[in-house]
Amino acid sequence: MLVGLSACGGGGSDKASGSDAKASGKQSASASPTPTKPAGPPMLLETITPQTGTTVGVAMPISVIFTDPVAAKARATVEKHMKVSASQPVVGAWHWMGDKRADWRPKTYWPSGTKVKIDADMTGVSNGNGRYGVHGYTHTFTIGDDVRADVSVTGHTMKVTRNGEAVRTLSINAGSAQYPTWNGTMAVIDKQEKVHMTSCSVGISCDKGSSDYYDLTLPWDVHLTQSGTYVHYSTGDPNPGSGSARGSHGCVHLSMSDAKWFYEQVKQGDPVTITGSPRAKASADNGYAAFNLGWDQWLAGSASGQETTATL
Repeated sequence: MLVGLSACGGGGSDKASGSDAKASGKQSASASPTPTKPAGPPMLLETITPQTGTTVGVAMPISVIFTDPVAAKARATVEKHMKVSASQPVVGAWHWMGDKRADWRPKTYWPSGTKVKIDADMTGVSNGNGRYGVHGYTHTFTIGDDVRADVSVTGHTMKVTRNGEAVRTLSINAGSAQYPTWNGTMAVIDKQEKVHMTSCSVGISCDKGSSDYYDLTLPWDVHLTQSGTYVHYSTGDPNPGSGSARGSHGCVHLSMSDAKWFYEQVKQGDPVTITGSPRAKASADNGYAAFNLGWDQWLAGSASGQETTATL
């Protein structure tokens, strides 16, 4: 399960998109653990993200969520059975976010145009807690254009580039002093044309008489953290920019036309980097914020260390 602290919006799922990895708990004779291993309930994967066949951004990790905890003693073996291949070999590594989630990211952003494949051959693999994998999972996806958004909280701007070329600079408002926006790089989780956002769902206020209470359905929502950070349009801040003193509850506000334009530009995995906020960087497991960890920090959470992908 993806976790994090509260921000400006609610109404989203606690799970990453990409639930096509779900599997049946039934075992067949051909997929049973080898006779040398004790029989036990299956080890299954809840999700693998990205979904197979998708095109994603350069900051997108591969995120695998298991239905049951994987013991520390079993993680190196589990990692080695989750093979990552790419059309352009890159250096990367797995990193455990607790005992049920492991993400693989390259040391630096993926090169655009890279074809990627993950073969999670779990057959007979132990999770260290009495469960054994019963079959394999395969996902293939493509890295699309290198689209990046750089948000300056103090400058009230968002600069959007595509493949290294400047596209547009948009006026924004970020979080208020009381509810500052996360700093750091967050890969887009998903996007929705409309999202129902409530202050109660993210722990800000359930008191309808409070000035911080809101219950709104807002358009053109690009999802950055599981805790509720979005880039979107807000009816309470229709003309954001340096001339507007109104801050958000942690989201990044755009005008209606800019929010629609940005929504149409970005895809899952595109990096949005926010600077100038008094808040810390979002934790790596608060959505897909893997690049908020330095490479040494990332490797510290790996059981098998860095590797170079096999070549597709």
